[in-house]
Amino acid sequence: MKGGQTFTQTMLKVCQHSLLATAILGTCLFAQSSTQLDRSKIVSTLESKYGPRAGKRANAWFQVVDSAQGLSEMEKLTKVNTFFNLFTFVDDIKLWGDSNYWATPMEFIGVAGGDCEDFSIAKYFTLLQLGIPDEKLRITMVKATSVNQYHMVLAYYETPGSVPLVLDNLDKAIKPASARRDLLPVYSFNGKQLWLNKEKGRGVLAGSSSRLEKWTDLTHRLGVDRLRQPKMRLE
Repeated sequence: MKGGQTFTQTMLKVCQHSLLATAILGTCLFAQSSTQLDRSKIVSTLESKYGPRAGKRANAWFQVVDSAQGLSEMEKLTKVNTFFNLFTFVDDIKLWGDSNYWATPMEFIGVAGGDCEDFSIAKYFTLLQLGIPDEKLRITMVKATSVNQYHMVLAYYETPGSVPLVLDNLDKAIKPASARRDLLPVYSFNGKQLWLNKEKGRGVLAGSSSRLEKWTDLTHRLGVDRLRQPKMRLE
């Protein structure tokens, strides 16, 4: 994610109507066991839209989800973080022709890459799929001092008062937020709520996540019925 302008646009563009129920409904699309998802439809649709290797990645994602069932939460975090960090980082403007496009997990898997939001969103929904409670997860906007730009990561809270663990595509090792002094939290959200962060913790509750226009737009596009075609091919 690049520049303060993108951050400002994300925070100031709010929905004119409350769409919280829609956001929660969209989140529930992934909050079910992998056996309830239509694997054949997902694989065939990604193959048709993005090519045969996209179908292979979809199958690999299903294998990750299936093999992670029954693992500890930390093992699930590690498995999902490792899988998605193999994907290619590419700016939205190059990939989608849009300066700030939040791809769905299926779009991210289909095209084999994206920017920091796409990594974080794909990890978030996959962990929901694996039964990690939504209240333990926060998609978090930070200022990454190492690259001097705004950046997005996924934070996991083992308990409400614990220091979160950070799942990141810049530093691929899962580390506690206290060990990531290069990240300055700005705001965070999940399927229900939005927080403004003043420290490496939960921050101050600022309402529902439906206030974020990009988030509500994303939840409308979950699944494989509204897949977008990229402007460039990564393979």
